[in-house]
Parts: sequence; structure tokens; C-alpha cells
Amino acid sequence: MIYFDNAATTFPKPPSVIKEMARCMKEYGGNPGRSGHRLSLAAAEAVFDVRTAIAEFFGIKKAENVIFTSNCTSALNLAIGGIARRGDHFLISDLEHNSVLRTVANLCKERGMSFDIFHALASDDAVLNEIEKKIRPNTKAVISTHASNICPRILPIDKIGKLCRKRNLLYIVDAAQSAGIYDISIMRDSISILCAPGHKGLYGPQGSGFAAFSDDFDFSRLKPCSFGGNGKNSAQIEMGHEPPDSYETGTVATPAIIGLGEGLRFVKERKREKIEMLENQLFHTAKKELSNIPRTKIYLPESQKGSLLLLGFEDVSPSKIAERLSDHGICTRAGLHCAPIAHRALGTGGDALRISFSAMNGMAEVETFAYVLKTILRENHF
Repeated sequence: MIYFDNAATTFPKPPSVIKEMARCMKEYGGNPGRSGHRLSLAAAEAVFDVRTAIAEFFGIKKAENVIFTSNCTSALNLAIGGIARRGDHFLISDLEHNSVLRTVANLCKERGMSFDIFHALASDDAVLNEIEKKIRPNTKAVISTHASNICPRILPIDKIGKLCRKRNLLYIVDAAQSAGIYDISIMRDSISILCAPGHKGLYGPQGSGFAAFSDDFDFSRLKPCSFGGNGKNSAQIEMGHEPPDSYETGTVATPAIIGLGEGLRFVKERKREKIEMLENQLFHTAKKELSNIPRTKIYLPESQKGSLLLLGFEDVSPSKIAERLSDHGICTRAGLHCAPIAHRALGTGGDALRISFSAMNGMAEVETFAYVLKTILRENHF
């Protein structure tokens, strides 16, 4: 099998992730923060260690500013919903996943807010100029992806962050496709809230994610979006505004968090820079191979960096191609990829084939994929 659907979730997971999750459930799977016995304390310590590792990896000093969620979408809902107030205005890019678009659109509908969309496929300078022009007196935040989930476009989050800081705006970054691959430092890049999954470039399990807040973030501005028990201040009816406890309701997914921690350890040991380099080499090799295949279109072929490619085909449905590839043991993803406005920005017509790489892939797989794709298109039996 060739697995090129890593933008959805990386596979396979490192053996160390599976091993430590199993050990957690066997040896220290108590409920962290709920009791004073040995198993509960051991689980709490292990969760705190992962919180600390994430904080260090993404450039913040306060481990408590890392709030665990079930995935990146949950983190974005916490971040966006937590800061949103009636009358606010948001700016988002035209490459956003539905985890941002739907969250913002529904909040605007329910709370009497508004949002505008800026074009992210232009040059970095043009993107910054458009953001600046669209800022209003009531603009609360800029929300953008770091790396698109359908094309090799990487936004200049450091420059956008500096602009937001200059204009006293919050900056929320969706790092679903970049965390663990590209260099991110929350404080250096002037990011207010970084939202990321654990199960993609950090090689953790599904069901893990987090929102990491800058060291200077004012949590009095963040309303809790879920309510219930957290093991703290149980006599009070209010959740409060103390990270992380006020924002982590119910029992946290301890085995998933432990798996996320092991995935992060894997990235550190492999070296993030080397993973980025490998994925970029796979990207360039694939782009070269695919550019020579008739009837195949590459979206954003001029891009010099990336970990995924989006393809279209002359007179053939990408979804049909994905089915045929699956018959040959090659895993890809076709369709809208939960990113309709991004597909509109690229002009795909609403259906395209995505291939995406990870540290587990190799050059031979890229060459095999290109050969099989060429054979499928030549046979033309659809």
C-alpha cells in the first residue's frame, strides 16, 4: 500500500506512539486532576509533561497556556468562539477550511458580527496590503491557515502576525497542515492563538489537538465554550478564566494526549527540519513526474515548497481517478476537502485529487504513483 493521504491524518503512526498509549492504559491510566491517588497523580504528571513539551516546541514559556482539545476544529471553535463578541468583525483568507469558515459564518449569524475574506494566492506583500485595507475599527482578529490543506501555498504568518500586533488585533493561526513540519514560534511570529491537531504532522493519534496561547494572552477575553466539571473550584457555578482548567471540561483524553506527546518526541528525534526537507523533496519529485503526464493539471505548479499537490484531469473526474488508484492500493483523497472557498479560489470546479506526504513516505512511492496514474489515464476505462 502507498499512503498519500497524510493531510487527512498521518499513517502509519510511529511504533513508539502506539506503545506508550498502551502503557498509559495499562499502567498509569487514572483520571488526571480528579483524585489524589497514585494513578491519578501519575496521569496528571504525564499530561503536564506533554503540555510543557508543546509549549517549548512552539515557543511559549507558560505550559498552562496549552489547552487540549479533541482535534484542530475543536481548538478553532474554542479560540474563535471564545473571543467573539456582538459587533465584532473578522478577517479570514480565501484558503480556509470549513473549520474556520463555518465557525466564523455561524458566529456572525448568531451574534450579529461580520467578516471579510482576503485573497491568499497573491504575493506576500499583496496579501498584507489587502489585509490592511480591509481592517475596520471593529475588527477583532485575523484568522488564517498557515499551510493550505489543498495546495502548496504557505502564508507568511510572521508578517501577518507583526501586522496584527501593530494594529492591536488578535491573530489566530490554523496550523492543521503545518504543525510539526514548518517552523512556528508563537511569540516570535506574534501569534495570539495557535490551533493544531495531534494526528497529522505531529504523528499522534486521532482525537488529539490543542490551542496554544501566547504568553501575554489576556484570558479574561476568552469565554469558555463548554461547561461542566474540571476538578477545580467545583463549588462555583462559573467556569472562570484560568488556563487550562477553565477550558478543559470533563475528563481529558489522557491516552490520546500521551500519544500526542510521543508523536512530538518522534518529530524532535527525526528533526523537524529534516522532515520538512524530505516532504519538500517528495513534493518536487512528484511535481516533476506529474508535469510530464498528459491530461494532468497541477494547481499552483509554480510553488517552490510544499508537502502536498492538488491535481485535475482532462475529461476525467478526479473522484473516479481516486477510486482507480485505490484499486491499485494507493490512498489519496478527491473532492472538496472541506474547503469550498479554497477550491473556488483555485478554480478547480469543485473536484480535485490531493496527494500529501509525510516522514513515512519515500521517493520510490512517488515514482510508483506516477507510473500507476499514467497507466490509468492511458487505459481510459471510466
